[in-house]
Amino acid sequence: MKTAVSIPDEVFAEAERLARRMKRSRSEVYSRALAEYVARHAPDRVTEAMDRALDEINEPGDQFARAAAHRVLKRSAW
Repeated sequence: MKTAVSIPDEVFAEAERLARRMKRSRSEVYSRALAEYVARHAPDRVTEAMDRALDEINEPGDQFARAAAHRVLKRSAW
């Protein structure tokens, strides 16, 4: 999907340098950065992924541990 956004000149310049250094396209750099930002602000996704992993290995979930982990992840800065 294509989209247009406005960003400060200094952020654009830094992203350009990063893309060249990493030998990646500007689109890939922005896409990865946005995906990381979204993941950091959606801690429930981490809990859901852990729950799915437990389901896949048929390991019964420990309700206390799950609730404690949820509280810790909710307070953590991602």
